[in-house]
This record gives sequence, C-alpha cells and structure tokens, in this order.
Amino acid sequence: MIPAMQKGKFTSIDAICSRNLASAQSTAEVLGIPKAYGSYEDLLADPDIQAIYIPVPNHMHVEWTLKCLAAGKHVLCEKPIGLNAEEAADLMKETAKYPQLKVMEAFMYRHHPQWIKAKEWVENGAIGRLVTIQSTFSYFNADPNNVRNQAGIGGGGLLDIGCYCISLSRFITGLEPKRVVGLMDVDPVMKMDRLASGMLDFGELTSTFTCSTQMAPHQVVHIYGTEGRVEIEIPFNAPQETPCRIFLHKGGETEECILPVADQYTIQGDLFSQAILEDQAVPTPLSDALGNMRVIDSLFKSAETEAWVKL
Repeated sequence: MIPAMQKGKFTSIDAICSRNLASAQSTAEVLGIPKAYGSYEDLLADPDIQAIYIPVPNHMHVEWTLKCLAAGKHVLCEKPIGLNAEEAADLMKETAKYPQLKVMEAFMYRHHPQWIKAKEWVENGAIGRLVTIQSTFSYFNADPNNVRNQAGIGGGGLLDIGCYCISLSRFITGLEPKRVVGLMDVDPVMKMDRLASGMLDFGELTSTFTCSTQMAPHQVVHIYGTEGRVEIEIPFNAPQETPCRIFLHKGGETEECILPVADQYTIQGDLFSQAILEDQAVPTPLSDALGNMRVIDSLFKSAETEAWVKL
C-alpha cells in the first residue's frame, strides 16, 4: 500500500506510526518516510498531516476513524468499515458532525481499469441482459495467531474476503439485494467462518459466491448475461507490474481485453486525495460501506437460522 501511494500524483506519505517506535522508525527508513511515531495519538497530533490511512484489525476501524476525525484528519479506512451494520450506521451518523472531512472505505479493486471495463460491458449490453454473477475468493491460512483467524476481533472469511464478493455484486448491478441466504463452516478451534457461501437475490438477477480462508488459493469472477459472459481472471489482487486480462465470451467467440499496467492502490490513493483537494465526494462513501455491512449481517443471520433473510 505505501509504495503504491508514494507513486501517486496527488498523494504524499509523510509519516507512519506503530505501537513500537523502533518498528515505525525502521519501516520509515526502508520506505523513505520522513516521520515516524511510536503511538497513534502522536501521529494524530501532528498538524502537518492531513489524512490518515487505517489498516488496523477490523474491530478497531470505527474507533480510530472517529479519533482521526476528532483530530481533524480525513480518513481512508480498510474494509470492512466495521464489524457490523450497527457500527457502520453509528459511524455514518458521527461523520455528519465533520462535513469538512472525507471518509472512504478502501475497496481498492473497484478502481482498477479491469473493473471499469467490465462494468462498461455490462451497462452497454455486451452480454445482453444481466442474469447472474458468480465469484470465488480463497486462500489458506490456519495460523491461530493471525488476526484474520481471531473471531473476537472480526476475523473470518466473510469479513475478510467475502466482503469483496458482496461488494462487486452491488457494484456491477448498481442494486441492493432484496434477500440473501448463507451457509458457513466454522473452524472448531478458532470459532470463525473458514468457509462461507451465499446467494444474493436482486429480484430479476442473482449473485452467488464462495469464500474460504482454508482452501486452495484461487480467485475468479464470471458475469453472465442472456447473450454472453464476462470473465475476470484476477479480480481482486490485480498484479501491479503486468497487464491484466478480462474476457468477453459471446456467440462462440472470445474477445480478450488487455488492460494497461495499473496499480489499484495508487489509483485509490489518488482518487481519495483528489476528493479532498477538490472537495468532491469520495468514490466509495460510507453509504456504500453501510450497504455492504447490511448484506454481511444478513448472511451471518441466514447461516445461523438456516433460512432466507430479507433486507
């Protein structure tokens, strides 16, 4: 994230902080960052810092977003914005007290040219009427000490990577699901969902996904229409040094679209910075973050009750 944002036209990484000053100083030296702080509070007290990027564990997102706002800083916060929709709604309410400050959820994938092209194909009718979306996102990590595997602080597959599958469905359709159904396999030791599958019912179209933290690493997205389909082969972790490819399959033929090299983290940082500099709305506002959290909450409820849940 930091090297990518350092390449931005509108961004400058001027400070880094850690609970350990030596660690912050070491990282700052390696990455060429001018200032290093040994506490989050010290960073927030720096009057020269205009905006903060928050990459801390999920349960700390809302708390530190609010502290940043109270210190007069704009915020780019990692996804998910909070642990549930209630937290997201509370945060949204609190941000109204700071109309001069920007808050943006960091769903970096949305800003990559491959997703802009995919959405363009869908909206221009290249695949006919949109029918369904299928996505898979998985990796293998069974380390109980990893924050992604600690249930009490927002670990688990749905909050970590399933949120992408939900987000992309809402992004491509431009709609909110009417109801959802979810199925989960919970790790017997770590007590977090290591496998989650879901179906989102948007009315005239659907989206299905599977995410897992203990499965062979893989990611892919297929967007199906009445006349064709779009395939995104590396939808989320798009390479930063090589071109990406997406495919339009239609009428027995395949159109390959090669996107120029792009760093989605650089693009995200610049879009956020431009929103601040030009006092414009951020690309992924808290209203979108709240919508995503509502779907996530409903999928957890569905898995618990073994039933469809209406939103």
